[in-house]
Amino acid sequence: MRTLRQFLPILDWGSRYDRNALSNDMIAAVIVTIMLIPQSLAYALLAGLPPEAGIYASIAPIVLYAIFGTSRALAVGPVAVVSLLTASTIGQVAETGTAGYAIAALTLAFLSGGFLVLLGVFRLGFLANFLSHPVIAGFITASGILIATSQLKHILGVDAHGHTLLQMLGSIFEHLGQINWITVVIGVVATGFLFWVRKNLKPLLNKLGLSPLMADVLTKAGPVAAVIGTTLAVWTFNLGDRGVKIVGDVPQSLPPLTMPSLSPDLIESLLVPAILISIIGFVESISVAQTLAAKKRQQIDPNQELIGLGAANLGAAFTGGFPVTGGFSRSVVNFDAGSETPAAGIYTAIGLAIAALFLTPLVYFLPKATLAATIIVAVLSLVDLSILKKTWAYNRDDFVAVLATIVLTLALGVEVGVASGVTISILLHLYKTSRPHVAEVGLVPGSEHFRNILRHSVETDPTLLSLRVDESLYFINARFLQDLIQSRVTEGTKIRNVVLMFSAVNEVDYSALESLEAINLRLKDMSIGFHLSEVKGPVMDRLKTSHLISDLNGWVFLSQYDAAKALTSKSAVSGS
Repeated sequence: MRTLRQFLPILDWGSRYDRNALSNDMIAAVIVTIMLIPQSLAYALLAGLPPEAGIYASIAPIVLYAIFGTSRALAVGPVAVVSLLTASTIGQVAETGTAGYAIAALTLAFLSGGFLVLLGVFRLGFLANFLSHPVIAGFITASGILIATSQLKHILGVDAHGHTLLQMLGSIFEHLGQINWITVVIGVVATGFLFWVRKNLKPLLNKLGLSPLMADVLTKAGPVAAVIGTTLAVWTFNLGDRGVKIVGDVPQSLPPLTMPSLSPDLIESLLVPAILISIIGFVESISVAQTLAAKKRQQIDPNQELIGLGAANLGAAFTGGFPVTGGFSRSVVNFDAGSETPAAGIYTAIGLAIAALFLTPLVYFLPKATLAATIIVAVLSLVDLSILKKTWAYNRDDFVAVLATIVLTLALGVEVGVASGVTISILLHLYKTSRPHVAEVGLVPGSEHFRNILRHSVETDPTLLSLRVDESLYFINARFLQDLIQSRVTEGTKIRNVVLMFSAVNEVDYSALESLEAINLRLKDMSIGFHLSEVKGPVMDRLKTSHLISDLNGWVFLSQYDAAKALTSKSAVSGS
């Protein structure tokens, strides 16, 4: 039963479900549903799909995540960055508005879901760690700019296109003569209203004496108010006949059963983008889930999260949706609204299903400019250019990575941006690992502690070279240590013994072992003793399986103080 609960977390929290949790989850579900109706329509528009696809992608995936996921507050569904990646990817294999485009979206969700489930089953969630936080922040910032720019065509009422910032701006400039000024008024008013609601409505309602819960509900309903107001305006004044683009017919139905394509050519075209979308979606989702879980001292299982998100994407693939993940804004709303368990997501799915069955005719006259305004207001909160200033002040390598990711994403598109972000993250890790920090240490007077000679006033001995290795030793940095020691002992010094302080070394791979053996032989030929100190148990266990310890041209000391005491005494003999 314990194993079954690990794979089906719903059995865990479901067994303790009570009336209080039901009440809190229902309230949270109402608030999130109100927020999701216009948001899901908008993100389908961003992905280049019919508006109903956004609702479909928010029903089955939420239920499946509630069954398999471990977060009590994460709200799964379409999100801005993944929707943009979906549009950019599918736009290269199919034409927007065609059946092939919709099938490609299903296939992309299927591949993404399958990849996530495989990662979860084989417990490979650590692979997401190859994307550093600065690179992710840079990519999301650039994506926010691209998404906001891509929606300007709907605000202006023009038929612009493009996947990069320059392409979009250039296309918009070329079509400036086609601007529909009625659409502009609707878009600008809706955008301004939504910005005002986000920043000012809740404090105003609190001043008027409304309860915090009611004020929060009305604030979250801001996009719904914009939808209702602009829809009534278009319907009342018949603005659709005056060039204002509207949503039009949206089917009144529950999500249909759909089948992704198994075409080898299509799968080959979508496989790499699906993997990148999966990684980006998982990193965004797990970050939100862990942040919210920490506030209630709850635990998140990253590998089970992979299975939960994978199941959600597979659900989207078979119910007319597109790739999904955990959304930041809706998850925070779900948490703040008092969600106790993933059942809140199930209730949200029920609310969206009711909307899909009975409310879709009401959005026939909804102007696309309003949906664009919803997207712009949502994604601009993702833009954080301050990350450039922060990384410049703290770490120039991270600054270069962030800047390169932002520039490449804006200039060459999101696929190149994602790929470059992954590549830069890995290269940064390899570069830093290849040059481990190795400090020469000396004895702090009056103690048994050893510190860096460049940072502290310490006692040293000209015949003893004590080096503290502050990194595990792998194939990528083993040569660096070998060259460093060689340079120190060939400078005409009086060094008779070299000690490597291994207090920070957690692992030594085979390539590093060979380098240590080479160092040992070279120092032996030079009549210089080679010693180790403070070697951790697991590392020593591994070293004992090799010839290094038995052939060591020196000793292994329990502490660096013992090494210094023995090797600086008159009885210490090099090479003994």
